[in-house]
Amino acid sequence: MLRGVNRVFTGLVGLVLLVLGGSVLAVGLGAPAPSWWIHDSKHDVLLSDAERTRWRDAGWWWPVVIAVLAVLLLLALWWLVAVLRRRRLSEILVDTGDGEGALVRGRALENVLTQEAGQVDGVDGARAHLTGRRTAPEVRARLALEPHVDPGAVLTDFTTGALTHARTSAGLESLPAEVRLRGVKHRAERVT
Repeated sequence: MLRGVNRVFTGLVGLVLLVLGGSVLAVGLGAPAPSWWIHDSKHDVLLSDAERTRWRDAGWWWPVVIAVLAVLLLLALWWLVAVLRRRRLSEILVDTGDGEGALVRGRALENVLTQEAGQVDGVDGARAHLTGRRTAPEVRARLALEPHVDPGAVLTDFTTGALTHARTSAGLESLPAEVRLRGVKHRAERVT
């Protein structure tokens, strides 16, 4: 859902900036000003002397403007970092024992974890994602449980099976995991 909100927000901001920037460019090049435009011709300035010096005597005006712009800048930088930050590991560094290392694709290990977790008795569906650093990965797994299953038994089977296999095959000392369990709700079926 966050990805969809992010795309819609980015699209709206881009559309507003495109319309405003395009209209400024068009008016500056001599096109007739749109009806909603705040100025009349290409020779008008965005801020006249009267508008620019209107709040000069008010001591609170410029600190407030600077503070608001600083907050907007910090929010934009935070948003940019959140968008660019990778949530998944693309590769894991495996110690081969000879002083060298090998890289294992993160998606490959995720797929193996997901498939092996899906084969645990009582699991209706599974998803696994790798996070953290490539030398110290972490697993975030979601398991959908069938109604009759004991969650403790499934968790034990997952940690002793799929998680242990992934840890030993990657040569890791530890592989911390956050496992979220949820029950599957089956629709009622009509018996004839």
